[in-house]
Amino acid sequence: MKHKSGFNALNMRSDRRKAVKRSMVTSVFKYERIKTTKARALEIRRMAEKMITRAKEDSVHNRRVVAEDIKDEAVLAKLFTDIAPRFATRNGGYTRILKLGRRNNDAAEIVILELVDRKVKEKKDKKDKKEKAKKAEETKAPAEEKA
Repeated sequence: MKHKSGFNALNMRSDRRKAVKRSMVTSVFKYERIKTTKARALEIRRMAEKMITRAKEDSVHNRRVVAEDIKDEAVLAKLFTDIAPRFATRNGGYTRILKLGRRNNDAAEIVILELVDRKVKEKKDKKDKKEKAKKAEETKAPAEEKA
């Protein structure tokens, strides 16, 4: 019996599988969140977590090892300068997989693969902007009356 030995071939030849994994790992580090199938996410997670562990120690050797798979220099720099320092105290488990459901045409399970400490850009509401503008005017008005 063959229990959990090796890896998931993802129904691809090795050259295509390597290319898909490299591009998806690059996308994970670039956008910090991607939507893909469960099988691909599990394979990409293995690769991404090993790269983050290497990037925690910034050395020429580690940069060259990771650069074999990440061809985009901007993403490589982001990994070593921004992403890896965020996980400096964490001993693994840098990514999470959130299940979304099944795809309509082939019923493949779709998931979101994201970094655990993902930076979330907050959207500012128009109301907040108006309130800040009112407060700024109120603080300016008393100062003008005194003068």
